[in-house]
Amino acid sequence: MEKNELKPGPLLATIDSPDDLKNLSQEQLVQLADELRDFILDVTSVHPGHLGSSLGVVELSIALHYVFNTPYDRLIWDVGHQAYPHKILTGRRDVFKTLRQYGGISGFPSRKESPYDTFGTGHASTSVSAALGMAVASALKGEKDRHHIAVIGDGAMTGGMALEGLNNVGDSNANLLLILNDNGISIDKNAGVIKDYLTGMASEKVFELADLKKRIQKSNRRRQEALKKSKSSFLRSSNLFEAFHFTYIGPINGNDVQLLIAVLEEMKKLDGPRLLHIVTTKGKGFEEAEKQQTLYHAPGPFDRHTGALLAKDKENRITYQEVYGRTLLDLARLNDRLVAVTPAMPTGSALTYMRDEFPDRVFDVGIAEQHAVTFSAGLAAEGYTPFCTIYSTFLQRAYDQVIHDVALQNLPVIFGLDRAGLVGSDGPTHHGVFDLAFLNSIPNMTVAAPMDEAELRNLMYTAQRYSQGPFAIRYPRGYGFMDASQWQQPFRKLEIGKGRRIKEGNEVAVLSIGQPGNYALEACSQLETENISAALYDLRFLKPLDLELIDEVFGNFNKIVTVEDGVLNGGLASVISTLAIRKNWKGQQIFLGIPDRFMEHGDKESLYRLCGLEVEGIKRAIIQLHEKN
Repeated sequence: MEKNELKPGPLLATIDSPDDLKNLSQEQLVQLADELRDFILDVTSVHPGHLGSSLGVVELSIALHYVFNTPYDRLIWDVGHQAYPHKILTGRRDVFKTLRQYGGISGFPSRKESPYDTFGTGHASTSVSAALGMAVASALKGEKDRHHIAVIGDGAMTGGMALEGLNNVGDSNANLLLILNDNGISIDKNAGVIKDYLTGMASEKVFELADLKKRIQKSNRRRQEALKKSKSSFLRSSNLFEAFHFTYIGPINGNDVQLLIAVLEEMKKLDGPRLLHIVTTKGKGFEEAEKQQTLYHAPGPFDRHTGALLAKDKENRITYQEVYGRTLLDLARLNDRLVAVTPAMPTGSALTYMRDEFPDRVFDVGIAEQHAVTFSAGLAAEGYTPFCTIYSTFLQRAYDQVIHDVALQNLPVIFGLDRAGLVGSDGPTHHGVFDLAFLNSIPNMTVAAPMDEAELRNLMYTAQRYSQGPFAIRYPRGYGFMDASQWQQPFRKLEIGKGRRIKEGNEVAVLSIGQPGNYALEACSQLETENISAALYDLRFLKPLDLELIDEVFGNFNKIVTVEDGVLNGGLASVISTLAIRKNWKGQQIFLGIPDRFMEHGDKESLYRLCGLEVEGIKRAIIQLHEKN
């Protein structure tokens, strides 16, 4: 498909802002929903993104902007990967084809991108708290006419922060409408009993429009009565959300735009916290996305008509995720005390291999990162070897648990930090660039990063066999560098805290950790033709650091380049510069890594160039040092 074919339908072409929606009849809104869904499919088939979740909320997005006065009325999308219809309807239709590309629009709501994106999101379960903060601020300012709407999925409702927010909202009289978008799935199938509760509610008979006002009045009356009675009376309320003192309506069909408008108009008139429970279909309107909801949550390029994924030729390479998942299965066969824990990412992190063979030893705890870490700590305290497999960006949400529940007790939890470093088009909410820095500061913690797939396999083996305390292994998103037939070698112990010299040299020393070492090796090799001799050292471990190797480097070189795909503040660069001061090393240094700012979204190649982490950037740094006196 050519880019000039990515055109909106005739009605959608007239919508430049939500004000234009209000000029359409409700019958036209049904047609608009079809056009909006087609446009999303046209664009994301060429420029991939989060597809299924956005298709499911087309009607909801139209109804919300039709009924409410956005952006004066505050609208928050929890997680935000379902916000594509919202973006298109709020003035970004013509730039939507730049989605998630370098220099283009973000795949998530972003305050700096549009006034309609009232709160930036990318991690789950934050909307209730943010919306309450905004509602309280509006009340303090005397803005009685301003509405606050948060859209949260049933998967995000499992996050502890969402429940903390519900607890606080229910004790207020905030002008807040919470919309529970219940499609029965987050990325993988939802875990835990909340999903069962919501499934039971969603299976109830959906009420008819004629009963709307009666149902709203009844629910609102129960809320008012509960507020007047003793605090213990809430336990006798008719459902969980009324127990939290919300006026509850639902479940209703969330893919019926006219029904949604009617319900929202009535709920808009009420005071205090309200919750509308809608049932939607993830992937709505695209057969393959409806049938394979996990696969089409965020597929790569696909055939717009058949839905078939258009796989790119990766020259017989394998992803780090695949290596991790298959190695975990190999280790589980050897160690019956090995278990795996993940907060809602079993497919993304390839735990499905182990889950298929050992279902009782793989635990998906839902979107609950803090719980995942402490649950793993409990397993470790009883003699098990948990691999707590979690995206690097999401481990940030459980920092206290890593310190207090794992490291302080020196429990042997192994953290598999998936998608470490720059992840590309998901952008600043998902870049895993802080882990080296924030883990390096924690006592008892081992922090390692493999340079290639075989190193990842051996680090996993070493951690579960020889480590006595917490052990973090960070690895990047996507394909590695080895031939797919070469990585699955016999297990080999790696000495904890020991690096290795990869390439000899005598003029400049390059110190790298993790995947960027591959680019550094290529850079050093290419410079040989320019008569520049650069040595490469792969540290493997940031903590404990190989001090003997560092002493060797300080003793033999007066020019050093460090290379890491983490933030420079607190990472490898900080460690080496601090050591240089302590050891009175007087040489020259260049540090390559993530600068002190949040990196934008875009393809990984562009982002690596921005940071000087690609082959040419590393070469420039070596040449710059080489030419200095």
